Amino acid sequence: MSSQLSEKTAIVTGAASGIGKAVATQFGAAGASVVLADIDTEGMSEAAESIDGETLTIETDVSDSEDVDDMVAETVDEFGSLEVLVNNAGVGTFGHVTGLSNEDWDRTIGIDLDSVFYGSRAALPHLEESNGCIINTASISGRGGDHGLEAYNAVKGGVRNLTKALAINHGPDVRVNSVSPGLVLTDATQDFQDSEEIMDEYEERIPLERGADPEEIASVMVFLASDAASYVSGHDLVVDGGMTASAGQPKFATYLDLDE
Repeated sequence: MSSQLSEKTAIVTGAASGIGKAVATQFGAAGASVVLADIDTEGMSEAAESIDGETLTIETDVSDSEDVDDMVAETVDEFGSLEVLVNNAGVGTFGHVTGLSNEDWDRTIGIDLDSVFYGSRAALPHLEESNGCIINTASISGRGGDHGLEAYNAVKGGVRNLTKALAINHGPDVRVNSVSPGLVLTDATQDFQDSEEIMDEYEERIPLERGADPEEIASVMVFLASDAASYVSGHDLVVDGGMTASAGQPKFATYLDLDE
C-alpha cells in the first residue's frame, strides 16, 4: 500500500460511482481513511467493500446544507480530524436557457455549486486545524461555453472561481484546488460513448484521441491531496487529453498538405 496519504482522513462526495468511486479507491490505496458520501447507499457500500483501509459511508444529499454539516461532523466524530475534502458530486443538465425550467436550473446549481459552498464552509474549520486541503471537481465546461449546456457551464465556471477565492482567503492554512476533466468514460457519459458520431468528433478534438478512465482523474487528485503538492493552491488542473489546448481553428495540416 502506498503511504502518500497515510494518517489523512478524506471525504469524497459523489463516491458511489464514476470519478468519485475511483478517487475513494485510490485514496484508500494511498493510505487514507476514506469517507464516501452519496445518495446512492447501495453503490457506496459496494465501493467501500473494494477499498483497502478504513472507510465510512454517509448518505448525503450535497444540495442540503444540513446533510453536509452532518457529514462533516460525523466524519470528525469517527476519525478525530479531517485533512482532505473532495467536492466531487455533480450532475450535467442539457438544455438551452429558454428551455430550462426553474427546477432544472436550481437542481444543477444545488448539486454542482451549492454543494461546494456547503462542503467548504463545514469543513474549513477542521481543515484549518489540520493544514488540510480542498479539491473541487470542475470541468473544461467551466472554462468556456458549450452547445446546450448553459446551466452546466455556469455552475462549473462558478466552481473554478470559488476555488480561487477560497485559496486566497484561506491560505496559508488550507490549500484549495480544482480539477477540470474533459471526457471521462463513466456511466454518466454512456450515451456519448454509445454514439459513434459523438465519439468520432471527440477523437477529432482530443489530441490523445480517447476519453479518460476515471482512474486517470483520480490519480491527479491523489497528487493534489498529497504533500507532493504542498505548494500548489488556487490552481485549476485541466485533465482533458489536450482538448482545450486547441485555439479552435481548422486542422490546417489536413487541408494544406503540411504533413507531406
